[in-house]
Amino acid sequence: MTRSIWKSPLFKHGLPFMILVLGGSFYLREFTDLRYRFRKQQQIHPEEMEKLGITMKKYGEVSLESEYEKMKKKVDVEHWENKRGPRPWEENPQSQK
Repeated sequence: MTRSIWKSPLFKHGLPFMILVLGGSFYLREFTDLRYRFRKQQQIHPEEMEKLGITMKKYGEVSLESEYEKMKKKVDVEHWENKRGPRPWEENPQSQK
């Protein structure tokens, strides 16, 4: 009788399946709990940021056009040359010399 229990398909396939399903649910519960545990952190308010020495710019202060004007002063955007870099499958030009 005991020998037939060990060889039964319910014991060979059903028991490992149930262990996997029930064990997996407990494991996933612990894994997903991390998301809610770290979500409870509070945001830093602007007043606290100013105390720490971090300044934030207002929404309208930075725009694409203003950043473009800053870059225009640093880099000559009117006169530039497109240079093609070497491709991996091409031979290295320095090895030909």
